[in-house]
Amino acid sequence: MDLFDLLQNHAAVFLLLLTRVSGIFMLAPFFGSLNIPVYMRAGTALAISVVLFPVVDQTALIKAPETVLVYALAVLTELFVGWLIGFVAYISFSAIHMAGKIMDMQVGFSIVNVMDPTSGQQIPLIGSFLYNLGLIIFLVTNGHHMIIAALFESFRVVPLLGMTANPDLTMLIANFTGGIFSTGMKIAMPVTFAILLTNVALGVLARTMPQLNIFVVGVPMQIIVGVFVLSILVPFYIIFLDVLFNEMYGNISLALKLIQ
Repeated sequence: MDLFDLLQNHAAVFLLLLTRVSGIFMLAPFFGSLNIPVYMRAGTALAISVVLFPVVDQTALIKAPETVLVYALAVLTELFVGWLIGFVAYISFSAIHMAGKIMDMQVGFSIVNVMDPTSGQQIPLIGSFLYNLGLIIFLVTNGHHMIIAALFESFRVVPLLGMTANPDLTMLIANFTGGIFSTGMKIAMPVTFAILLTNVALGVLARTMPQLNIFVVGVPMQIIVGVFVLSILVPFYIIFLDVLFNEMYGNISLALKLIQ
């Protein structure tokens, strides 16, 4: 049986598979970027589905629901599985955004925002730098390949029409979301601590030299100290990204096992 006959006889199952694949193009880093045209994302999702469908269809005998209501529910569940993979991957980059906002607030760049083409939102200056650097490291280390591998693995862990509701998934998503703040604080802690010491030194200087305008001296000093500490932390930040991405892959596997 050739590919055309396979798709013709199992069109309903193919649409379910396409729905799950399309889920990662909603939130996943790089795949869900708004600066990638919609037609390109849709074409890529269709191409991946065509490649995966013969393998998935041969590994398990899947029968699509016969009623429209049950089939619509199946489409939503498959979309949720793909969305879950993209969401867990997106959490890591949300932590980078959070770290950038904290650093910008401490350094004094909180009023300076730039347009992020990947999300279509205005983000802080340092946050944009950390996010773009993290995205480059993500692509260089073949992180997008790992997301595709996680998508393929999801068909083995959670077959089509094989998702089961698990109340623990809600708590897991809440823990992942709460991890955004803790991870962001870990990334921003060195810069935050350096600015704190700078403010303490400026406070002591203001008490010893009342005639000195601390506001004129303090703002440039915070920027200089913040940028200097950030430049020192860039190599360690790249190492931290490797740990963060490995944790992201583990979280995707953990989330899929809960709906197995």
